Parts: sequence; structure tokens; C-alpha cells
Amino acid sequence: MAEVFHHEPVLAAEIVGMLVRRPGIYIDGTLGGGGHSCAMAEALERLGFIADSLIIGIDQDDAALRAASEKLSHWKEHTVLVKGNFGDIETIFRKVCSERDLRPEAAGILLDLGVSSYQIDSAPRGFSYLREGPLDMRMDRDAAVTAADIVNTRGEKELARIFFRYGEEQRSRSIAKAIVAYRERVGPIRGTGELAGIVRDLARGGENVIKMLSRIFQALRIEVNSELDVLRDALLQGIGCLGEHGRMAVISYHSLEDRIVKNLFAEHAKSDWGPKGVGLREPLVRASVSLVNRKPLLAGSEETERNPRARSAKLRIIEKNPKGGCREC
Repeated sequence: MAEVFHHEPVLAAEIVGMLVRRPGIYIDGTLGGGGHSCAMAEALERLGFIADSLIIGIDQDDAALRAASEKLSHWKEHTVLVKGNFGDIETIFRKVCSERDLRPEAAGILLDLGVSSYQIDSAPRGFSYLREGPLDMRMDRDAAVTAADIVNTRGEKELARIFFRYGEEQRSRSIAKAIVAYRERVGPIRGTGELAGIVRDLARGGENVIKMLSRIFQALRIEVNSELDVLRDALLQGIGCLGEHGRMAVISYHSLEDRIVKNLFAEHAKSDWGPKGVGLREPLVRASVSLVNRKPLLAGSEETERNPRARSAKLRIIEKNPKGGCREC
């Protein structure tokens, strides 16, 4: 039976309205099922820009690429889909531009850092504690390390570090200790239900169980896919790929991701005026980008009612400054 990839794009109207403003190259670094790319293609067509535009979609997941290819079939001549990680966004972008003899300057870049509905709901992928399945959690099914490998081979201190750093779980040491004890007593932990049972035994109260399980599964997913290690590099590469006045939009879903995005954007939106007291007429280094929105955009009530997973979404957008200056220098 063929896999059905479903993922409702979050903040799609906001993305289209603030990203698609002219013809050019648009990069969807986290293609998923193609929902955001489809919305961008429709907007480019509606505005009369599609003939001079190209959408480059990147994803690690073969099922996502197949679904996106079908969804974007109407704009086949104006899309290039690539299997890869958004951490290699610059290499992929420049390769596509070179092959098509295009100037490597992007008009817009989107990174949607969430896990797709398909991945969460698919039991064999092992992303959710709500569905019994193998402890997998790989975005790229060809990757070597699974969540089961981490849970069954890492020591107590290393597991505690993962749970605390990537899940911000206060009881990380207790959970790590319980996992190691279970391994020694019962054997390897193979499934999502088995791991969830260990965590449930340590939780106090129903609400606490859900939060603990969410944090532990999030931490393992981030570790398996090296998500936070890749994110900063991807943001830096993305800024380098933008043409003048090009924009990059990033949707994050938890505080760790949003903190990285917020701090890096703020860092690059600030000019260096040197030490205090030095009356420079020009900054030593001009800001490379400007913040389009200082506070993150959030999904409205209508969207969150329709798609509960949009509740935690935060959208931040920057615009590449021209080489001669910026809006706030």
C-alpha cells in the first residue's frame, strides 16, 4: 500500500504575503508534502511572476518528495525537487543555479522546522508516543542512527544530557537512570510504547505525563536528526544565498529552535559601531539584514482551530540589505 503524505502548511497566507513579492528563485528548504511551495507557486502564477521564477524544494524524506512532486506537477517546469538536508542549502542552491545558468541570488527562502503530520501520524516512523511503532525518528530513512540506537547504547550521563539539553526536561537524570536500569533488567528498548511506559512510571499526574513524554520524544528526535546543530549553519547559508531585498522566513515550534533563530537574526540585523565613546560616522560592519517583524507572527484562532499543531508556531522574517546600507543603520 502506498504511503499517503499529508501535512497542512502552517501560516501559509502569511508566508505568501510577506515572501512572494517579485519573480525570482524561491527555496523551500523543508519541502514536506509541498504545501508551502504550492501556495508560493499559486501566488507567483496569480501575480504574473511564474514564467520568470523557479522554486527549489529540499527534503530528506522520500515520501515527502513523491507527494510534493505530485502536488506541484502543474508547475513542473518551474520547480526542482532535491533530496537533501537544509543544512546543505547553499551547496544545493548553487548547484541548481549552475546547472540552469541562473544567477545565484534567492528572492525568498522558507524553513518550516516542524515535523509533518504524516511523520507524526505514521506509526512505523516512531515519532509519536501515541502510536506503537519502532523507535526510529529518522527524517532521512537512509540515515544510520535511530532513536533505538541512542536509547540502547548511550550511557546514563549522555542520555540525561540529551533529555535536558534538547527537551529541557527537569527530571532528565531520573529518566535516564530508569532507562539504563530497564535495559539491564529487561533488555533493549525497541518500541515507542516500551519507552513511553518507562517515562509514565516516573510521571506524576496525567498532564505531567504528556509534557514529559513530549519533551523526551522531542529530545530524541532532535538528537537523531542533529536538528539544532544544522539549524544555525542553515540560517547563515540562507542569508548568504539571498539577493538584495530577498527575504527569509523561518517557522519554529519550540523554544530551542526559536531562540537560535531570534538570536542569529538579531545578530545579523545589528551594525557594529565599535567601542562605546568612539564617534564613528560609519559603522565598522553594516548589518547584513533587517528584521521584517521584531516579534514573531503567530497563527490566528481560525487556523489553530483547524490545525491544532499551528498553536506553537512562530514565524520570523528577515530581509537582505543592499550592499550600500540598510533600513536602520
